[in-house]
Amino acid sequence: MRLDQQPAYVLHSRPYRETSLLLECLTRDQGRLGVVARGVRGEKARLRRAQLEPFQPLAVGLLLRGELATLTSVETTAAPLRLVGNAGLAGLYLNELVVRLSERQDPSGALFDAYALALQRLATDEPLAWSLRRFERDLLQAMGYALQLEHDAETGEPLEPQAHYEYRVEHGAVACLPGRRQVLRGSDLLALAHDRMPDDEGLKALRGMMREVIRFHLGGGELRAWRVLGGATAWR
Repeated sequence: MRLDQQPAYVLHSRPYRETSLLLECLTRDQGRLGVVARGVRGEKARLRRAQLEPFQPLAVGLLLRGELATLTSVETTAAPLRLVGNAGLAGLYLNELVVRLSERQDPSGALFDAYALALQRLATDEPLAWSLRRFERDLLQAMGYALQLEHDAETGEPLEPQAHYEYRVEHGAVACLPGRRQVLRGSDLLALAHDRMPDDEGLKALRGMMREVIRFHLGGGELRAWRVLGGATAWR
């Protein structure tokens, strides 16, 4: 299968053989793909290799055979997003989430659009923690793991903003008493559902909830970003 002018982002790259790169790319129409970029590591290929950096909107040509695609062309479609400092760390976290939670060749336009929007948000002055919670929510929904954020999983009643809940990954929010390890206010869950940023306490509680949800869908594993970037409190 030959694909032309396919919107894409590079999520990760590593050396492959003597002059090539093995890329993980997120594409609009084919989902996540493993892509071989041949001959891009030589001196004469520096410009082309620079186009294959993360956070750069691309249009790529691909020849898709089996598990891996071969890069046949690449061009930038917009200026690269400048994500520096904590925003850059947050962008790497996004990339790892997509690589770890999505399947190769599982198309999802919703995931592609959510990822592109999240990068734009990271490049603004929006609090990084809120940008990440929004993307985690949208990623899970695109993957078929949508969070249940508006109703009590046991009673079916709407969540009460002032009540306290724990989030059970396979069921949803369940009422509980304050003082439990992972307690969320109903207002925090409703804020995430309706895309309204909660206060700092709510952001911290949602971070804890999201970590447990993501860990569950990883099969109990850990993200490298949680260990390597653990000190970057501004985006957690």
